Amino acid sequence: MKQDSALNKNNIMEFLRYALIGGVSALVDMGVNYLCLYYVFHATKDDKGPVALSVTIGFIAGLIVNYVLSNIFVFRSQEQKEKGKTLSAFLIYAGVGVVGYFMTVGLTLLGTRFIGKEGIWYLLMTAVVKGIVLIWNYLGRKIFVYKGK
Repeated sequence: MKQDSALNKNNIMEFLRYALIGGVSALVDMGVNYLCLYYVFHATKDDKGPVALSVTIGFIAGLIVNYVLSNIFVFRSQEQKEKGKTLSAFLIYAGVGVVGYFMTVGLTLLGTRFIGKEGIWYLLMTAVVKGIVLIWNYLGRKIFVYKGK
């Protein structure tokens, strides 16, 4: 029984570290996106091509930061560190992130269909979507990259 509670506590702490790293990565994603759009491409939010490219570059920057910081601060056991340092691990890590991205788009579009695109309900819906995708990203990476350890 004592071992189960220690395991649960470790998993909770690991998830909280993952959520914190996810927040840092999201800030990097948004910052790189903004810098690329307005300072590198000298575009506006209405310029579709530069917007798509800026979003993509920001996503990749955030993904790399998330991967590096997760390998240092989140998945800390020696076994996890070994599993996380390969090219195939990074590609799976990225694949989980891409699935999470499409989940975000799909769930947001689905949500706006039912509750609309404005106001507090939109903000609440996007917060719920972010929570769902956070859990997907954590579990997907823990299971597929770090093998559940």
